[in-house]
Amino acid sequence: MKKNLPRLVKHRITYHQDIFTQVLVVNDEGIPNNADKSSKMSVSIARGIVEKIMAETKSGHTPGQTAGKQFEKVTLDYIKNCLSEVKDQISHDYSLYTQREISHFEQYEHLIQLDNAMTDHPELKTILGDYIIKPDIVLGVKPLSDELINKRKLIIDKSTTRLSPMRLMNNKDFEILHASISCKWTLRSDRSQNARTEGLNLIRNRKGHTPHIMIVTAEPYPNRIASVALGTGDIDCVYHFALYEMIEVVKNLNDEGTLDMLYLLIKGKRLRDISDLPLDLLVFNKR
Repeated sequence: MKKNLPRLVKHRITYHQDIFTQVLVVNDEGIPNNADKSSKMSVSIARGIVEKIMAETKSGHTPGQTAGKQFEKVTLDYIKNCLSEVKDQISHDYSLYTQREISHFEQYEHLIQLDNAMTDHPELKTILGDYIIKPDIVLGVKPLSDELINKRKLIIDKSTTRLSPMRLMNNKDFEILHASISCKWTLRSDRSQNARTEGLNLIRNRKGHTPHIMIVTAEPYPNRIASVALGTGDIDCVYHFALYEMIEVVKNLNDEGTLDMLYLLIKGKRLRDISDLPLDLLVFNKR
């Protein structure tokens, strides 16, 4: 790794190294395990990304579920490392969790009552369905104390501002769900629909503001990414683990349709690189 690189650039390099040593596998036919073997384009792009990153990979086979869990872990570590670099510029204390039920957060704490009602009356499940989801990664922000709000000048007192959950005096028990991040090693039809369903659940069942709803993926084929990225209001954005490398690979393949789709996703603000995700999570505090 080169010296004097920006910190977030270094973390992106480390992220790729972790993926290549813990998640990505190339089989005996030279096909990476994020490629769809039945699609020549998917295989070509996946192979090209591997060559561009030029990291050492393992050989063999990793079951999809194992790859998915490892991808979630590596992505969580990457987000933690990136946020630690800018913690002095973040206006709120925050926590990162994996597989945490949304009912633990202020916008969704009312779902606990619904869950209790469904326990007493199981027939309600046929009407309400499953609504207490556990996203892969969630970021919660803590309410602000009056001392912190009034640190530089007197902003509030006890006579007003008595309902906002962002004030610790009003909300001592719950963090606010700031972001939900779904990690998808690949995007096939069933997996993409799971991500959409989670997004819709977060939007429809909230009381308060909608959290960021994001997907992180290593899917190599732009048309697959489009299945969750295009024309949706339930996902903020899709983040690719190696978007810059994928752009170079697709350009060299001379497939106009695939390149057009990739640029459509990027220019339409539906697809970004993994390096964009940490900044998109931040609530900056001028100091």
